[in-house]
Order: sequence, then C-alpha cells, then structure tokens
Amino acid sequence: MTARAAVTIVFAINGLLYGAWAARIAAIGDRLELSAGRIGLALAFIAAGSLGAMPVAGRAASRSGSRPAARVALVAFCAASALAPAAPSLALLCAACLALGASAGALDVVMNAHGVAVERAHARPMLSSFHAAFSAGGLAGALLGAGGAAAGVDVRVELALLAAGAAVVGTLATRSLLAASADALGAPARPRPESAPRFRGIDRRLLILGALAFCCLLCEGAAADWSAVYLDRDLAASAGTAGLAYAAFSITMVAGRLAGDALTVRFGPAALVRRGALVASAGLGAALLAGDASVALAGFACLGAGLSIVIPQVFRAAAAGRDSGPALARVTTLGYLGFLAGPPLIGGIAEATSLPAALAVLPLLGLAMAAMAPLTRVADTAPGSRVREAAAAA
Repeated sequence: MTARAAVTIVFAINGLLYGAWAARIAAIGDRLELSAGRIGLALAFIAAGSLGAMPVAGRAASRSGSRPAARVALVAFCAASALAPAAPSLALLCAACLALGASAGALDVVMNAHGVAVERAHARPMLSSFHAAFSAGGLAGALLGAGGAAAGVDVRVELALLAAGAAVVGTLATRSLLAASADALGAPARPRPESAPRFRGIDRRLLILGALAFCCLLCEGAAADWSAVYLDRDLAASAGTAGLAYAAFSITMVAGRLAGDALTVRFGPAALVRRGALVASAGLGAALLAGDASVALAGFACLGAGLSIVIPQVFRAAAAGRDSGPALARVTTLGYLGFLAGPPLIGGIAEATSLPAALAVLPLLGLAMAAMAPLTRVADTAPGSRVREAAAAA
C-alpha cells in the first residue's frame, strides 16, 4: 500500500465515524431525553476536548513525526466513538464527548500534517482528494446511520461495530505512512523574509485565511450535527429521511472535492471560493424559507457543494511559500475552532429562539466567505508554492 492510499484511508475513517455520529445524534438525544440545548451542551464538551488536544498533538507530531501521532490518535478516536453513544446519563455523555473531542482534534491535526507531507513528496495537488475521502467516509457513515435508524438498530450497537472495524482497517493502513523525515520535506531552507503584513506578531495573511476557514468549518460542523435534528424535530421527517440530510450534504461535498483541483486550475481560487460560497448561502437560505423536508435535503446538498472547495484552497494557500507546519497549525486551529464552535452555538441560539432561526446563521456566513474570497488569490499566488506550480501545469 502506498502512503497516499494510507492517508486516504485515514481521512475516510475519520469521516465515516463522524458521519455515523451525525446521522444518529438525534437517537442519542432521544435515548437520554435531551433537549436541543442539552445536546448542545454535550457537543460543547467535544469542542473543549478538541481544542485542548490540538496543541498537544501538534507538539507530538513535531517531536516524533506525524506518522506515530496519527496511529495513536486514530485508535483513540475509534475507541471514543464506540463509547460515547453508550453513555447512560447526560453527565457521562459529556465526559465521553470530552474524550471523543480530544481524540478527534488530535487526529484532525496530525492527518492534515501528514497529508501535506505526502502532497509535497509527490509535488502535485492531493489535499482536495484527501478531503474528498473524508467526505466520502462521512457519506458512507451517514447512509449507514440512516439505514440503522430506519431499521431500528440500537445506536450503541451500530457505532460500536463501525468503530471496531475502522480501528482494524486503520491500524493496518497506517503502517504504510511516510517516515518521520518526510514531515520536513519541502520546507524553506532559510526563514521567509519578513515582508508580509503582521498584526501583533501574527502574519495577517494567515489570520485572514484562518477567519475564512473558521466560517467554512462552522457551517460544516453545524450541518453535520444539526441537519438530522432539524428534519426530525422541525419538519417532522421520518428517522430515515432525517438521517439523509447529512448524506445529501456529503454527496455534493465529495463531488466538489473530487473536482476541486481541476476547478482551481480552470477558474482560479478566488472565483471558485466566491461562487461556492454564494451557492451555499442561496441554497440553504431558500430551503429554510420553504420549510419542507424535500427542499431541505436539496438545501443541504447546495451547502455541501458550495463549501466543498474552500478548505483545500485555504490550506494550500497557507502553506504557499513558507514553512507549512507552523502556518497550517495556526490556520487549522482557527478553522477547527469554527467547526467545534458551530454545533454548540447553533444549539444555544436554538434554545433561545428556534432551530430554523439558528440555522439561518449559515447563509449569512456564506455571504461573509464570498466577501473574503479575493484573499485566497493573494495567498495562493505567493511565490515558492510547489503545489500551486504543479496545479497550474496540470
């Protein structure tokens, strides 16, 4: 097995378990008789665990390489994914979500770090395809979760079986990851000139790219955890139909990311991000106004299509012409802060108003991303980006 295939499998496993969790979150809440606000509280512990683990994972990958860090994080994530749905009370669910978040956050950091190393080793664009694997895994997990819900399978049994299978496959696959020395491949031989605008010691370009990633991943996280709940509780859809909301989102996410590198060469990063953000905003906004289950599925599909190309563009832009490790760490942290903040934020707004009103935040963020789209052009054309040069030549 090649390192590229191994990274693809790790991304897919991450998406698989997260997709299954997203499709069955309503069942977990129903089993414990939790309100939307209490579900949001449990999801907040996922955020806390991830934010605490991300810096630790980054330091571990720096000391020993992203390969061993990825192997440990993958096994921990599989174990936590199996244990969290079995929590018998809100307090224990929050504790389990803390562990789930910590392992998920660590895996997010190290698998992206290793993905960059593999991309640099091949000197051609691959990040979009890796993120497509995550989305494909999310689609598969959502479909399995929806099928399990429709068939009445206990959520604890379903997620335990999926996690066990993922742990076995992932452990075998990660044996083919690159050696630790590959993490430094392609880094600049000397420090980058201090010519970029800086804000209190922080590169402003990275700060703005982080803000763009924050908006995008906030929308992704909110769609993943609340799409099924919205159809189930607000549109009175069946359990199977509700689970298909994240599946619709994931289908278009996969398609967009599979085509992402080619579309970048054809349209350029700024135009692509702007158009995608507008599709996401208009599609979901119209679906929320319609208030119909079928239209809602189409709206979440538009959201997935529009968001699909944003994060690979941002990560590639952040790594252009600089030491990618520290740069990606900063942008990834800001981006995943949005991913983790989205679900509890939507839950809190829903508790105060309603879930449809809370989800209306997502189209507004789409408009903000469209406004920030030109910033990807500035960052993407930074000198010295081997990946951008390879994309332009494709």
